[in-house]
Amino acid sequence: MKVLKLSAQGLPQSWISLEQAVLHYAADEVRWEAGAEIAVFRGGHNAVTGRQSCITVSSIIGTKGVPNINPFDLKPGLTNGKLFARDRNVCAYCGDHFAEHELTREHIIPFAQNGKDHWMNVVTACRACNHRKSNRTPEQAHMPLVYAPYVPSLWEDFILRNRRILADQMEFLMAHLPKTSRLHS
Repeated sequence: MKVLKLSAQGLPQSWISLEQAVLHYAADEVRWEAGAEIAVFRGGHNAVTGRQSCITVSSIIGTKGVPNINPFDLKPGLTNGKLFARDRNVCAYCGDHFAEHELTREHIIPFAQNGKDHWMNVVTACRACNHRKSNRTPEQAHMPLVYAPYVPSLWEDFILRNRRILADQMEFLMAHLPKTSRLHS
């Protein structure tokens, strides 16, 4: 289970473990909380008062300090898992839906024609379409794209990089997605 760590201004910073979240609470770095309480950690007893220390962790925390992520400089890392999630496991050529193990990263302009490995040049393709297109562009192969590639926003990237998002975390992130995001469907 991960906690969504945000800057005090509400920009996503990282997915952190419960233990990392407890460290932020103990260091008094949590400025605000949202979402459900997902864990309670109990510590030792105070020698003077006899009270036991207790830290309750929320699923979303806003931390003090200057954000270490500038949303305008962000270029989300490209992985097959995030690519397939961005494209909803739909082949960009035949339009059919596939299981992740049946998909490939397909370069619109192939490496053989000086294509690059970046978000705007890759789409999800089934193995059959990828093989059929081979080292040709979609125009050369007479295989038009069903959808266009795009670079995920900061909010989309946080959804794409975590497979086990709690409902309240997903609701928070989805509320900030661009209206054009494929993740809405």
